[in-house]
Amino acid sequence: MSRLLIIAVFSIISFSGVAVAQKTIPLVQQVVEAAVGQDNLLHWFTIQERLNVSDAPGKPGNPRESVFDGHEDWWFRSGKGAWKKKKNEPATILVWIWTLEAFTEPQTNVEPIADIEENGKSLAGLRLSGSISPVMDVYFDKETPRLVRIDWRSDIHRFSDWKQQDKIWYPARCMGYKQNTGKLWYVSEIPNSVESISCQKN
Repeated sequence: MSRLLIIAVFSIISFSGVAVAQKTIPLVQQVVEAAVGQDNLLHWFTIQERLNVSDAPGKPGNPRESVFDGHEDWWFRSGKGAWKKKKNEPATILVWIWTLEAFTEPQTNVEPIADIEENGKSLAGLRLSGSISPVMDVYFDKETPRLVRIDWRSDIHRFSDWKQQDKIWYPARCMGYKQNTGKLWYVSEIPNSVESISCQKN
């Protein structure tokens, strides 16, 4: 089984956006506090995952290593292959959301939307726009409150198996479905074991 390696370096970023949202939308404050505060949000980090692009959730998938720098730059490679770089890729926006850094961006507009029920859980919803286009709907478990679901573009992304390494929280599994058919089209898994993690402020 491949192992997870997260190396996080926290840069100095503006928290004015989340500060404003916290005053008007209590859920934002709850979500950030559940992540052990703004100082513990991932910014620059690398993960090793197993990616299964198919509608068969039981397939083992292929190893992929990724390095993320905020929501703009993404370097990745399959196995021990050559590194490739993509910029402003939709996948980086999804990562930007589950790390919660999107909520620290002053250009992110946040508004509450109707709750939904999923797998017996009541989920609280937020709609994000401004820094994210097209608009995105995100849903959090009211009890934890961890991110459970992202509805964006033509897909539904479901996050589960949240784990904590030191003070860093990450979803060990994400499953993507097509909105129009409900058909599964990918599974991304970050293995349970954590090899190492280091973080520092610039």
